[in-house]
Amino acid sequence: MFAPFRGGKKSRARAIGSPENRSIYYLLVDSHDSDPKSRIDLHISSPMGVVIESEVWENNQPLSIFIFVSCLLSVLCLPHNSSRISTVFDQLLPSSLLRFQRNFLLLFCFSSVMEGMWSVFGEYEMAYFGVSKEQMVSSLIIGSASALFLGTGLGMLSDLIGRKKICLMFCVLHLFVAIWKRLFSHPSIWLASVSLSLASSIFLFGFETWMVTEHDKLGHRLDSLNEMFWLMTFLESASLIGSQVVANWLVSNELKKNMFSPSTATALLAVVSIVSIAREWRESPPASIKDYRISLNTHIFSDKRIWLLGWAQSCVQFSVAVFWILWAPTIVADGREVNLGMIYPCLLGAKMLGSTAFPWFINGPLPLRTEDCLVYAFVIAGIVLSIVAYDYQEIGILVGLFCLFHACIGLVLPSLARLRTLYVPNELRGGMISLSLAPANAAILLCLILRGYSGSIENSTIIAFGAIGLFSAAGCMHLLKQSGKHSPHQNFHKH
Repeated sequence: MFAPFRGGKKSRARAIGSPENRSIYYLLVDSHDSDPKSRIDLHISSPMGVVIESEVWENNQPLSIFIFVSCLLSVLCLPHNSSRISTVFDQLLPSSLLRFQRNFLLLFCFSSVMEGMWSVFGEYEMAYFGVSKEQMVSSLIIGSASALFLGTGLGMLSDLIGRKKICLMFCVLHLFVAIWKRLFSHPSIWLASVSLSLASSIFLFGFETWMVTEHDKLGHRLDSLNEMFWLMTFLESASLIGSQVVANWLVSNELKKNMFSPSTATALLAVVSIVSIAREWRESPPASIKDYRISLNTHIFSDKRIWLLGWAQSCVQFSVAVFWILWAPTIVADGREVNLGMIYPCLLGAKMLGSTAFPWFINGPLPLRTEDCLVYAFVIAGIVLSIVAYDYQEIGILVGLFCLFHACIGLVLPSLARLRTLYVPNELRGGMISLSLAPANAAILLCLILRGYSGSIENSTIIAFGAIGLFSAAGCMHLLKQSGKHSPHQNFHKH
């Protein structure tokens, strides 16, 4: 239904690229058979496209219905002491807050669609233009290296020049790539990879940092921020599913004749977003480099609690990237045809469901400390990846495990954002997030080189590293909780 690949003489297992990490989404096959070619025929022209001639495994439709109904019930029955979605739709709230929240969430949805558009459409486009496997691997290496060496500094740059400007840069990068693709029949995939990798790095910290800064400037309660965190995770996943639908609707068999392609749609969304950002919001003058460096040393580098929080964030980013690298080859490893385009919405739906659990744990009848929630979520997600790494499972079991993993991630992301709000000053938030992602980007780059070029590391080993990272993140959250008992954190925001 959603996959751009249409019928053909050979059955196709459609793999969707990673919306979480733009620079990583090609197929790494690790067959459990002594002769992988006896069961799997790789189509090198598509980084995650697999051609399989075998029996068909169909996705369980009740699973999709269950996830949808669970999300709906979880939202409608949120705890009464939570402000729920009323932070966005309650007319009794101050007009300044309502206007900001609604405009921001709409802009965030547009940005999420732009992020997801290339994830769904990118591999199909590269296959259409006949990009070779070597070129794809090289472009992914370049993109990952850009996220590490250039993306790491973008967070600190946003703190210095302003969050609004860095979000404008995100839109400009997408607009540049979209226009470049419309003007040239064979665009530079290296240039596109670098630009989109930098845009993805900005997406990971830019909008959250801007939202928190503006929210705090308006002088509103921390409870409202908590609601915005899970709403952002929820709407991001919904927008990624929407981008999949839009991309498939826009793509035709004759790509060159299709004037209203996903690139055009991305350009239109980017222009609308740029105009909205430029006209609507103003921000305070940027900080000086000297003052920023002093604050960074005082509040970030000298605080072991920030190190624990940063390592946990890095482990999450690495494990999510590992998942989106390897979920497709793991599922199709037994040689059966699988419509991965139908599984993709289920995974994001599970993430949406996990995000709706956040207010239940924070404001529900049995509220838990945020660190405790994260410990449980990290342990469960680590166990899931450990099962996948230990031995091959039947496809249905794998889909269930992957959904459980994403449900945990959906709970983890707003929880980590809440802890950053408690521990990290606004003026340092972007730099803290981008610095915490550097170890993850370095590990991702290393895995790409070792697996993509030399083949010296197996898929199961990479997944095991992701599981170990999640277990270590659980340990970090336990230590963070223990440190809070002896030296309570300083809340930099209003209650």
